[in-house]
Amino acid sequence: MPLVFSLAYSTRAGVREQNEDYLAVVSPTGPELSTKGLLAAIADGVSGNDGGSEASEYTVRGLLSDYYATPDTWSITQSLDKVISALNSWIQKQGSIKRELAGMATTLTALVLRGNFYYFAHVGDTRLYLWRNQTLTCLTTDHVWDRPEMRHVLTRAIGLDHQVIVDHGMGQLQINDVFLLLCDGVWSSVSRHDLEDALKDFSNNINDAQTTADSLIDSALANHSKDNVSAMLIRVDSLPENDLRDSISTSHFLPLPPLLKKGQKIDGLQVDSILNISRVTAVYRVIEIKTGRKLVLKTLHPDREDDLDELKAFAHEEWIAKRVVARFFPQVVFREERSFFYFLTTWHEGDTLARHIDVGEHFLVPDIISHGIKLIRAVAALHRRSILHRDIKPQNIHIGSDAELRLFDFGVAQSGMEESESIKSIKAGTPSYLAPEQFDGAAASVQTDLYAIGVTLYYLLTRHYPYGEVEAFQKPRFNVPIPPTRYRPETPVWLENILLKAVAKNPIDRFETAEEFLIAMERGASHTSINAPVIPMIERDGLTIWRIIAISSIVINLLFLYIFLAAHLK
Repeated sequence: MPLVFSLAYSTRAGVREQNEDYLAVVSPTGPELSTKGLLAAIADGVSGNDGGSEASEYTVRGLLSDYYATPDTWSITQSLDKVISALNSWIQKQGSIKRELAGMATTLTALVLRGNFYYFAHVGDTRLYLWRNQTLTCLTTDHVWDRPEMRHVLTRAIGLDHQVIVDHGMGQLQINDVFLLLCDGVWSSVSRHDLEDALKDFSNNINDAQTTADSLIDSALANHSKDNVSAMLIRVDSLPENDLRDSISTSHFLPLPPLLKKGQKIDGLQVDSILNISRVTAVYRVIEIKTGRKLVLKTLHPDREDDLDELKAFAHEEWIAKRVVARFFPQVVFREERSFFYFLTTWHEGDTLARHIDVGEHFLVPDIISHGIKLIRAVAALHRRSILHRDIKPQNIHIGSDAELRLFDFGVAQSGMEESESIKSIKAGTPSYLAPEQFDGAAASVQTDLYAIGVTLYYLLTRHYPYGEVEAFQKPRFNVPIPPTRYRPETPVWLENILLKAVAKNPIDRFETAEEFLIAMERGASHTSINAPVIPMIERDGLTIWRIIAISSIVINLLFLYIFLAAHLK
């Protein structure tokens, strides 16, 4: 069952000539309700200038449209923060270029209901209340001066400063929760007791949502509110049985296809060749019979039919693959009807970098630079969508006959949607490409993906690993990476420094973002000042240091012995 709710809102100008409040709600249906949720917002334009109503309307309209345009892989908080920051900048700019709008600003309180959780973002003195178990709780804090005579003066608002600080909060939903969004014209005029009585009647079905919203507005006006008055109520009537992660992955699955042979047909597709069969997955090149186009069909091995974790992980892989729409990745091909559990992607002529290595291809420095720039751009596109690949290696990098580099296999990728799962592999990936900190239990991060890029490029160039090959279940020791020039003396100093920085033992010494890595690669040839991380001598060659200390100690002791004997012989 999906999230079901009751809602209503009411707004009036009151004693003012113009209503500078603006409130609205978007309630999507289908998958978007599971991935983005319901979004409600209320804004109160700052009075005293001509831009108050424009600021409140633009902020709410902009939030409700732009929020749903953010990548599904972004967290709720990240999406709200990015959009609100952009809205703040726009309003600031409008106020600076139009004299009549100088000082335009607005408060904002936004609420998202998704899955079994609520999230809110807040700036200013509009308020969000939660009525639960006959108790009313204000979830927001007013951003006003704490002196009694200045409590009407805002310290934070959208458009007030160049940077806006947003309060965020979240919590778990319960059935019969009632959320109440109010402007200051209502909460300052209606007593807490009256608010509780109104919500009690609503939660007990004595009054419906619209009647309750209208009654709060009537009460504020009857109590001589001197401001615009606006109110919105949302009651949670039912919750989905599964969490968001399960909703995306679907709670039931089609059967897995059997292992297929060349020439077999399935759902209007004919198997053209078997690309890979592993313990977990099966990958085929198929031909769409109607169109004749070649596609890639990926599914789970039939032995995984009863493995719920693998089924969910595979569904999550498909979910990610559908959302990485860029030339750096094979694109998912939608089919309306499927008899089995699989997904299709575009087929591209060419081979993986691993295959190029296996047949003995020799990569020149220009090849490393070209492939490196394309690979970093692909990973940057993932990171902008808050996706970590976690298994970057030559086997998952494809060079097409069209010269495009494509990164594939999102089987162990993280998108943030799997955070509610109790079990997930921290060290998912291939040991030789895992960053040192992951062997100490650290979670995957942007830096671990960038480390894997560095190892990949280092291996393409030298056919060696910077710290040596790491076998499965091995606890490796990371001392000092071997400079690529030991294997390829013709490697430019700037490229060697970039690779050593990318595979630095300490994450702090690596590139901070894929964009920084990309700039270094693109400008490296002309800017040779890129330096590798400075490694203390004790780390570079600890054994030699201790040998020097030991020899020095022996020499000093012999000298003291000589002086002692010489003194006594006299």
